[in-house]
Amino acid sequence: MNDGKIWIQQYFTEEGLANQLVELGVPKTDIVLGFRTPYVRQFTGFAVA
Repeated sequence: MNDGKIWIQQYFTEEGLANQLVELGVPKTDIVLGFRTPYVRQFTGFAVA
């Protein structure tokens, strides 16, 4: 269950998909950077899980 969060599993875009989503109005708390370890996620400003 992902609790309605958007999980980004790979990050190959130069501009950054996560930042583009934020610009479109998606809250950072709804975006999980799945390519980062759970420990590192807490420091990204995005959702931990």
